[in-house]
Amino acid sequence: KTVQYILTLLFISGDETLLNQPVRQYARQLQDLHPSLLKHEYASVPLAQSVDDVVKKLLMLELANHSEKLCLKEEQLIAKVRRDENDRSSTEVNVGILTARIRNFQEHLHKHPKDKANKRWMLMAIDSRKKKLKFLRRTRYDSFEKVCQELGITYTFPPEYYRWITRRWLAKKAFCNKVFQEVQKQKAEQREKQRAAEAKGKEPRSYTEPQGTVA
Repeated sequence: KTVQYILTLLFISGDETLLNQPVRQYARQLQDLHPSLLKHEYASVPLAQSVDDVVKKLLMLELANHSEKLCLKEEQLIAKVRRDENDRSSTEVNVGILTARIRNFQEHLHKHPKDKANKRWMLMAIDSRKKKLKFLRRTRYDSFEKVCQELGITYTFPPEYYRWITRRWLAKKAFCNKVFQEVQKQKAEQREKQRAAEAKGKEPRSYTEPQGTVA
């Protein structure tokens, strides 16, 4: 029920609208990393640029695993939204990390749609990011706009309340709509009759001048 509730929130709210978007737009999140890039832990080491080609190849993304590529992608997203070079714990940084993980989960679920465990983790990450974006929008709106623009996030307001869609509710809604239409039809007929009666009562009558006595 918890997963179904979160799914309902996502389909109604926005962003979080991520499940409504095609997953293939994020399928190249890690594939767009060039194989000649160095791993994150060796990118800031000057000696890594002057080592032997064989050693340097071991330090590149060409032989890196999935976790190392994901770590580099997180750092790239963090660099777009962080407040300064030493920022590692702000709301903007957390949103960047969650965005990289969410897109990684989406890529995985596109290949393995029956993996319920990863789907649950993705929904939890989406819900956490939604709360952080809500807080950021309330406290620092300029940073909120920058984060949404740099990371390609579409934020929409959640509805005031949520309703479970069941067969009983759909049948009740259809019946209420039918009753409402019949009532509106009867009211329209009554208004037409009332207008006709008013028009009939306002018809001009023949006027005869009263005869008075002559003094």
